[in-house]
Amino acid sequence: MMDREESIQIKDRPHKNLHEDKPPEEHVSRSSALSDEQRLKVLSPGMLVIKRFLRNRLAIIGLIIIAFMFVFSFIGGLVSPYDESQVFKYIGTMSKEYASVTYNEEYRYVMADGRDYNAAAHAKFILARNTGKTTFTHQDTEYVIVEEGDAFYRIVSSQPIADITSFRGIVAINALDGEALTESLRASATEAILSGATQFTSEGVLYTVTQNGREYVLGRTGDAAIESKNILEPAVAGTTIGYSFAYEAEKAVRAENVSSFTVDGQTFEIEEEENLSVIYAVTDGGKTPYAIFSRMAIQPISQDVFLSLAFKKQLIESVAAGEAGFVQADQAGAEIEYSLSRLNNVYTVKSDTLTHLISIHEQPSWTHWLGTDKHGMDVMTRLMYGGRISLTIGFIVVLLESAIGVILGGLAGYFGKWVDMLIMRIVDVFNCIPFLPLLIILGSIMDTLEIDPQLRIYYLMFILGIMSWPGIARMVRGQILSLREQEFMIAAEATGLSVGRRIFKHLVPNVVPQLIVFATMGLGSVILYESTLSFLGLGVKFPLASWGNIISGVTTAYEMTNFWFVWIPAGMLILLTVLGFNFVGDGLRDAFDPKMKR
Repeated sequence: MMDREESIQIKDRPHKNLHEDKPPEEHVSRSSALSDEQRLKVLSPGMLVIKRFLRNRLAIIGLIIIAFMFVFSFIGGLVSPYDESQVFKYIGTMSKEYASVTYNEEYRYVMADGRDYNAAAHAKFILARNTGKTTFTHQDTEYVIVEEGDAFYRIVSSQPIADITSFRGIVAINALDGEALTESLRASATEAILSGATQFTSEGVLYTVTQNGREYVLGRTGDAAIESKNILEPAVAGTTIGYSFAYEAEKAVRAENVSSFTVDGQTFEIEEEENLSVIYAVTDGGKTPYAIFSRMAIQPISQDVFLSLAFKKQLIESVAAGEAGFVQADQAGAEIEYSLSRLNNVYTVKSDTLTHLISIHEQPSWTHWLGTDKHGMDVMTRLMYGGRISLTIGFIVVLLESAIGVILGGLAGYFGKWVDMLIMRIVDVFNCIPFLPLLIILGSIMDTLEIDPQLRIYYLMFILGIMSWPGIARMVRGQILSLREQEFMIAAEATGLSVGRRIFKHLVPNVVPQLIVFATMGLGSVILYESTLSFLGLGVKFPLASWGNIISGVTTAYEMTNFWFVWIPAGMLILLTVLGFNFVGDGLRDAFDPKMKR
């Protein structure tokens, strides 16, 4: 009852300010939100930095971009169904070179059995014929040129059989050992010496007379080769064209009213067609194609391919008629269309054949979201793996340069004097080195040494880290110079802490905020350097992917304008990543700056 009455009395009292009994200096806020003063009292310094960082919208956007890049590069590569260097192929038709044909304007030779007539002897024949000579010498062997017809020569070699002496019309012939000379041969040789002839025929055999000072050498000739501009090719696989057949076939085809000839007891028939002659071997069972005689040289592109008689005949007819192509059935009976193209005096035969083709520059599709590049590799997959390398290089280089810069900058700032002088002069030396030209030179050296692409990445990270530390060292030195004279450092020195603990336990932690900002903004620069070197072909090498060498794969204006999906995504990833790191760096700088508005 007493409590109820007291409460009624309290209600009936005049209204008073609830804070009248409070001391005038104590402040109580009616607002539920924290004021700037209360926020400073309540929040820790770390939470204050985080709060200020989260207020920066650009910094949050940059953080989202960086997170996306890490997920895209490191997780995307794991879930991608393709490998980094997987080449995609498909079965399609492709116009391939099948054969070539040309009008032959050069002499070709067929060597007789057991004779040593080679390309060098053939070259000397060409020289002798062009100069109007009827003999030439090769490797101490004298050869005689016997004209058998238009652009058709028989090459015979001469074997010495006698020595001849001539004095005032008296001719003495002395046979060499093992040689027997008939009276008819002696008379013919004497007549040739007196008349100055260099060759004569006796009893159906050709003899040569070679003068050696006042003496002469009588030689008996034997067939060595034939030289002709006509082409004699087998009509069926496995046929061998010998010297005797080639010589008799050449004479028979050139002769008028001759439709057959015999070689080693085998009879051959000739069927004349326009622009070529077909030679058949005659047997009791009929006749089979044996050889083709024409002025056209037909060669398959592949040595494993034998061109059939029907193909050669059709090809020669099409070339002679000036046609652009022809249709020919293959061994399975399927008709294949061949096209003819001419360059100077050479005709090239092409055919559309089924083959495995690389999916080069395939347009974006559900299978390949960003298409394929000029190597037939999936562009999106290579962007994922390329992001791994670019981001990894960026972070490792920044860690390396930060470690070197903090150590040397801390020593220079704390000790000062000659230590500071020495370290700063080293910094000046590094700052005087032209960075990009040096990287280009080192990249060229690695190209010359053919460094493994995987090992080349580690060298690249090491070089970039070694060359990038002077900026951090200067920043750390400047911060420590201002911090080492403050009261907490004097107290640390008075307590007897070692130099190492004073530097790395008290000074360096106070530099960490600026170091984080410096390193974050430097990440973008490192990625740009790596991309530039890879674009120039001096960084990450194919088949390993980086964003830079993906762009460098587009080397022509045609590729750049028609295959945008290869290089624009890589360029956009570089742009967004660098912007993201710069946004985060700016946000951290503003968050750590005590002069910024809270």
